[in-house]
Amino acid sequence: MIANHIHDALAQVRKLQEVILEKRSFRGYSGTARMLGGVVALTGAAILDSSMVPRHPGAHLVGWALVLAVALAVNYGALTAWFFRDPEVCRDWRRLMPAADALPALAVGAVLSVALVLHGNLDMLFGTWMCLYGLVHVVYRQSLPASNYGVGLFYMTAGTLCLVTPTVSFLDPWPMGIVFLAGETAGGFVLQRNRRKE
Repeated sequence: MIANHIHDALAQVRKLQEVILEKRSFRGYSGTARMLGGVVALTGAAILDSSMVPRHPGAHLVGWALVLAVALAVNYGALTAWFFRDPEVCRDWRRLMPAADALPALAVGAVLSVALVLHGNLDMLFGTWMCLYGLVHVVYRQSLPASNYGVGLFYMTAGTLCLVTPTVSFLDPWPMGIVFLAGETAGGFVLQRNRRKE
């Protein structure tokens, strides 16, 4: 008799755990938008490496700023569409809190970018961007699929290699384009696979 009550209580605890984990899961990011962001990064690298853009740090800074603007518009546009269209969200602003978790790392990335540009250390930008973007993925350890953590480790590893390799040049856009294509494709696949499972 007591064993049955204990078994029922444990089953209820497990069910409660599942409900809590389900509530913590964040579904606002689009796998397709992430993949498109990777394509934007690779396209940006191809354009910056072409004869259309002068091999000048200022031109490349503007080019990467445009890549960032397009990728942000695509990804946060998809997030906005999810927020306003998903009937389960009910336009509850609290459902966007996991997206706000990324803001500190992104803000530090902006500050470090400005500092590196002001001090003329542009060759360190790619590695810094990759490492901090990897940290953004780590923040989502509890609210996105576990494989997303691996994508973050990939970005941090690639960023570390860029930072310690003396031959990485800001005027060679391919490391940035290739790493972000690979990372965003993998991240997008993780999100799409998670949606299919649900």
